Amino acid sequence: MSIRNIITLTATSVIIVFQSCAIEKQLNQQANKFLLKDSILSGAHIGIAVQELETKKWLYQFQSDKLFTPASNTKIVSCYTAMKYLPDHLPAGLVTDMDTALLITPTGDPTFLHSRFKSQPFFDYLKTSTKPLYLNTSNFSSLKWGHGWSWEDYAEDYMIERNALPVYGNQIEWFQERSKKENPTSISDTIDVFMYSSPEINWKVDIGIPGKSFQVDRSANENHFTLHEGKEKSASTIVPFITNGLESAIELLRDTLHKNISIAEKEILQSAALKSSTLITSQPTDSMLKDMMDRSDNFFADMCVEMVSQLSLKKMDESAAIASILKNDFAGLPQQPKWVDGSGLSRYNLFSPEDLIWILQKMKEDFGWERIRRVMPGAGSSNLKMYPTKNNEYIFAKTGTLNGVVCLSGFYLNKKNKWLTFSVMVNNHNTNSAYVRKKIAGFLGTL
Repeated sequence: MSIRNIITLTATSVIIVFQSCAIEKQLNQQANKFLLKDSILSGAHIGIAVQELETKKWLYQFQSDKLFTPASNTKIVSCYTAMKYLPDHLPAGLVTDMDTALLITPTGDPTFLHSRFKSQPFFDYLKTSTKPLYLNTSNFSSLKWGHGWSWEDYAEDYMIERNALPVYGNQIEWFQERSKKENPTSISDTIDVFMYSSPEINWKVDIGIPGKSFQVDRSANENHFTLHEGKEKSASTIVPFITNGLESAIELLRDTLHKNISIAEKEILQSAALKSSTLITSQPTDSMLKDMMDRSDNFFADMCVEMVSQLSLKKMDESAAIASILKNDFAGLPQQPKWVDGSGLSRYNLFSPEDLIWILQKMKEDFGWERIRRVMPGAGSSNLKMYPTKNNEYIFAKTGTLNGVVCLSGFYLNKKNKWLTFSVMVNNHNTNSAYVRKKIAGFLGTL
């Protein structure tokens, strides 16, 4: 190499290093302005990582190798897992034709008879069958709630019980509609409350003391609901029901299908083991993932891990599935995470900003932009309301929120028309989540 070429190469290298230092300095100034030096966030634990998508060049890092509670950023991990292991359409159930009967092995499809999904291929299949139906109840070994969940939130809509055969989303949507009676004489004349699915089941329902807003309480250990009239003209609320494993599902299906469904005895299972099974599918997988990510649906995210577990391990075992995925798919993560559930409800989950960027990079490499656009929330979506819709797509990201936790990780198009991967994780803050989200949005705006 000539002296001239060496000088040119050296000069170019110096310019690149200088530019890199300048970019990092500018981003550090903006990080200080919006997050790190903010007096309200002075006691918070903050991690930031920004990387060029194509070159994987780090543009900014602050505590990016530290572990944080990711909240619903965990759904990015679950989404990647579902994108890789689930077929084009969700596995609805394994059917074994026993000649004189059908054995149904549930596969954890959370959309079965769910009100958000009108098409129900598996239900149609079961409805047209003329053979007796038997249900295999032996393939679910996960807990109904995840490790590290706040179990006292059992009646909240974000903490739906998990089981092998979800029916109606394992939830009841209650409505209040005021009566048109001019001279009501009782609460029952004033309010009409009903379930969206209207199943004929023997669950106990009482009318409680009216309040400012419509509310439905549920007992901790039984499906006993108490309805409290609100002042709204119309209102609705979602409350999980107790699944009792598959007992509630069987009861609901008997009513909805108008067929008898029995638990498969040992002899039937042994006989079925000698026969091949057919996988019946339901919704397009990406339509469920889009809904899951946009609404940050905890139940869908947890059941993604269960469905993957069933297909990969022949059983629904959340812990075993997660251990396998970490060992095989995520062996190259920069830091060793702690991953315990699909939704991020658990505070036991721990990931670093670098971990999330690594997974986002892997998502882009394995599935491409077209599919990412199909499943990740974009500007103006319900998950990213703070980011206005523009003439072009410039952000695809997932929020994460728990008490004291706000995170945002995803893809961002900068003003130089380059895609960046980013992760901003704020733990242990002592202010409202909206304030933290605004600060993160301000920092991203400077990219």
